[in-house]
Amino acid sequence: MIMRFCEKRVLTTSYLFLLFSLGYILLVTSFMPATSVRGPSRIIQEGRGKLAQVCWMTRSVQQQLLANETTVSSTAASSSVVIKPGFVAGPSLDTKPDYKNIHGPLGKWIDNNIFMTVFRYQLAQKVGVDSSKPLNDYTGLIELTAAMNARYSNRTTAQELAQETLLSLFPPGLPKSFSIMFAKPFPKFSARLNAWATMVAGTWLMGEGEVSDCQVDGDAEGEFTGISQGLYVKRCRFLEESGCASVCVNSCKIPTQNFFMQNMGLPLTMTPNYETGECQFSFGLTPNEAEELDAKMTPCLMRCPTGGSMRSWHNNGDRSNSPPLNSCTFMDDGNKSMEDNDESKIIDGIN
Repeated sequence: MIMRFCEKRVLTTSYLFLLFSLGYILLVTSFMPATSVRGPSRIIQEGRGKLAQVCWMTRSVQQQLLANETTVSSTAASSSVVIKPGFVAGPSLDTKPDYKNIHGPLGKWIDNNIFMTVFRYQLAQKVGVDSSKPLNDYTGLIELTAAMNARYSNRTTAQELAQETLLSLFPPGLPKSFSIMFAKPFPKFSARLNAWATMVAGTWLMGEGEVSDCQVDGDAEGEFTGISQGLYVKRCRFLEESGCASVCVNSCKIPTQNFFMQNMGLPLTMTPNYETGECQFSFGLTPNEAEELDAKMTPCLMRCPTGGSMRSWHNNGDRSNSPPLNSCTFMDDGNKSMEDNDESKIIDGIN
């Protein structure tokens, strides 16, 4: 009887948390300007250098990604697929979903005009530059992410900006309260709640997904005792549209894991599959150092828009120290603002 009463109180409180969060997002939306923060050609002064016209990156991303998609699609159609050393083909473009018509249970309008708009706006506020495309245009989000990765040579900086963006989507103090009131005393319930909430609010970003069983802390290899504590993404839209495994790791995987662990008090491990485009969210599973290193050392996708040229910039702007071609870990522990000379080097590499 007491347990049933407690369960009802927990469920009621969790629903209130969700409603409060949704209300906060709606409030933020109502105060947002109709246009984005800044156009991508805006020159921004920063520190000892400047990020000169980040539109070179966003424009190159679109053009190169389209060209690479055509090449990869043609290659896949042939009987002998030639994969460059240090790259993976990624999922076939012939079976690419119609992401624009995939939406969560709250509907397409809510996904595009509330969730996407607020997320894009908050990320632009953190980065300090934005695409000129409408806030509810997914391509604009990809351009903004490309600009963020072009702006910083330190992977940690990019990860922290993405994590801060996730935190800004919630009312101040709510994540910490969730950690105290739910994640610690009710870890299984919290994991299931977040798996469901991520599916509801994140379909627009990731593509179609479903709540699933998963591994949790304490499970042996092959065990999946986390009943309904996981989220299985069938084919990640963010990975496919960005075309870059490193953007996936540094702008999505690690920031999201850190957000849930550090801000929500809930362990999370995300396991992307770059061959198929799938991704498994495992709430209640603490990331393993060896597996995290493997994720950071993942090969690039064949249709990566920069073709590996951005590694030199993310390796502190030094081509001589760039990682081997078979890895996408092109952000090291150094950080600096992009100088004109650095920009021209990367443009040469992309063109």
